[in-house]
Amino acid sequence: MTTTESMTPERIWHAVATERTTLHALLTTLSEAQWNHESLCDSWRIRDVVAHIILSADPTFSALLLGLIRARGNLHAMIRDTAIRHARQSTTPDLLSQLHATINHRTTPPGTTPADRLMDLLVHGQDIAIPLGLSREIPTAAARVALDRIRHARTFGIRKTLATHRLIATDTNWSAGTGQPLEAPIATLLLFATGREQAR
Repeated sequence: MTTTESMTPERIWHAVATERTTLHALLTTLSEAQWNHESLCDSWRIRDVVAHIILSADPTFSALLLGLIRARGNLHAMIRDTAIRHARQSTTPDLLSQLHATINHRTTPPGTTPADRLMDLLVHGQDIAIPLGLSREIPTAAARVALDRIRHARTFGIRKTLATHRLIATDTNWSAGTGQPLEAPIATLLLFATGREQAR
């Protein structure tokens, strides 16, 4: 079983490219109604999630600064608003073309790592697939990288989650936390840790 330690940055970037490739393939099969369907992300349609994935693949300092100014310094509002704005300004073919162009990009926003890009793709891929009733695999090794990154960066309120739950993967040797045991496949634990209610 591949572990987080053996997934070098090169392997993580390869996994990122794979996620972008398979997500693009999935999106090409969707109808316009599905593109406009609500995602798991509050107030985001499927197309808004795709716009966010595109924007986060190759951010520029000037774009980040402008977005923060527009959002009055609120990072979460900036991320939401810029994605929605970009989706409104882009047709579905535009978004597909833009996503395809990011497949081999290896850019990370300030303060983030390749593991953040992988985590973002894994989770948002489910934000797209689950509401549409579609199946999208989360590779075990990639899920481990994503969960370990969340623990290290202390994002998504992970400290509180691990204080109230002990997450135990049933399909790989991974566990964390001190609270009530929760045993599940590591992909489910990733969704639980990132606040997706379908995994809770």
